Amino acid sequence: MQAFLYTIQKSKLFLYTLLLLYLFFFWLMVKITLQYIPIKTDVAFLAIKQEYIHLIHYRIAFFIHVFSAIFVLLAGYTQFSKKIRSQFPVIHKRMGWLYVIVTLFLAGPSGFVIGMYANGGLSSKIAFCLLSVLWIIFTVIALLKILKKQVLLHRVWMMRSFSLALSAITLRAWKYILVLAFHPKPMDVYQIVAWLGWTLNLLVAELLILNIIKYETKPAF
Repeated sequence: MQAFLYTIQKSKLFLYTLLLLYLFFFWLMVKITLQYIPIKTDVAFLAIKQEYIHLIHYRIAFFIHVFSAIFVLLAGYTQFSKKIRSQFPVIHKRMGWLYVIVTLFLAGPSGFVIGMYANGGLSSKIAFCLLSVLWIIFTVIALLKILKKQVLLHRVWMMRSFSLALSAITLRAWKYILVLAFHPKPMDVYQIVAWLGWTLNLLVAELLILNIIKYETKPAF
């Protein structure tokens, strides 16, 4: 199984397919972000958050999260492009710093704040707040590893961090799939995707990490 996964990881067709999917969903995220320009408090997702929009800290956190998350997705891709890493190391490094700074000081903390007001009750609130905390922790560890020149460990923790960042995409994808397939109640959907949107990403990341460790080297964790 692991050998199969490793072969798939190295397949150019697989990598190009992933890139096309990523670009498509990134474009969708850009469209979602543009809905709030100029600043609007009664459109898209905020249309169902009117009971909280009057709270200044919620409003600030929401717009910080919306406008910063798109840069995380853009910068994150550059960290996993072998071509960029090898041929354009300066871009890789600068975009890496962009990813870290935006995650630690903007997207991560603001995600925690709006997570406290998540739809779906206590379960959803715990899921989104935990997501934000883990995202920040994984990113900090990734930063510390590269500062110590532990490149492989940096890569491993960045994979964990970015898998959580991708929840911005996968959460919405699972929402569409669940609604189309099962027509659940809105609050039920939120409770499910609040967890499914990032736990499955992390599971996939761990499987990929296991393959990297097994077939490339065996570092001491």
